[in-house]
Amino acid sequence: MARRFNHVAFVASPAPEAQNALQALQARYPTVDPTEADVIVALGGDGLMLRSLHRFMGTAKPIYGMNKGTVGFLMNEFREDDLFERLENSLRSVVHPLLMVARDLSGQSHTARAINEVSMLRQTYQAAKLRISIDSQVRLKELSADGILVATPAGSTAYNLSVNGPILPLNAPLLALTPISAFRPRHWRGALLPDYARIEIEVLEPKERPVSAVADHTEFRDVSSVHVAMDRSVDLVLLHDPGHGLDERILREQFGH
Repeated sequence: MARRFNHVAFVASPAPEAQNALQALQARYPTVDPTEADVIVALGGDGLMLRSLHRFMGTAKPIYGMNKGTVGFLMNEFREDDLFERLENSLRSVVHPLLMVARDLSGQSHTARAINEVSMLRQTYQAAKLRISIDSQVRLKELSADGILVATPAGSTAYNLSVNGPILPLNAPLLALTPISAFRPRHWRGALLPDYARIEIEVLEPKERPVSAVADHTEFRDVSSVHVAMDRSVDLVLLHDPGHGLDERILREQFGH
C-alpha cells in the first residue's frame, strides 16, 4: 500500500534542543533536500512553524511540526519513534494567509503576507490615530490607540488573545479586528468581520504620530495606510496528530486548557 509521504525534509530552529533533535532524527530516517520533499518536518516552537510556513508558502508542501520550543501551540509532541506512521495518520488543517499592502509616507507600496496577524503599532510615545474602513465604507472615523490588529482564526490565540481579542474557531469564516490599548473611543472593543472583508486603515497625522505595519515578522515603518484581505489563492497545510488538530487546540484554549 502506497504511503502518503515518502520524501521527508527536516528543518530546525537554531536552539540547542532543536538541533539535537534534528541530529537524532536525521540519524534514524532518510532525508532529502526541501525542494525534493513531499512533507516538511519542523523542529522548534511556534516561531519556527511560522517561518517555515512563510518559507514554503506557495509550494503546497504540508508541514508537520514537533515541539522543541516553548509554547508549541502549532506543534505536535516530539517523539523520535514512528515518524512515518505518525505522518501517515496525521490530519490536515488548511489555513489562508492575510495579504497586507502598506503604503508609506513616500508613496511606496509594500506587500507581505501574515499567517497570524497584521498589526499597526505606534512608533513613538504618542498614540496612533487611525481611521477604519470596511469594504470602502468608513466604520470608525478616528481610533486613538497604541495600535490595532487583524487576526486570522489560526492567529487569534496569539497576539490577538494577549490584547483581549476573541478566540476564533479554526473553521469560522471570520477575522478579528482588535484595538491595542484603545484610548478613544474607550468603549470600543473591536469587531468580528467576515473573512471576505477588505479592510483599510488610514493613519491620521502620520508625520506627527508615526505608525509601523507588521505582517507576522515583516515590518514596514512610517506607513500612511494599510489594506488587508485574506488571500484565498494560497493554501497552507499543517499536519497534526489525531486529537491534536488546530480546531481542537483552539477549542481547548477557550476553556483554559
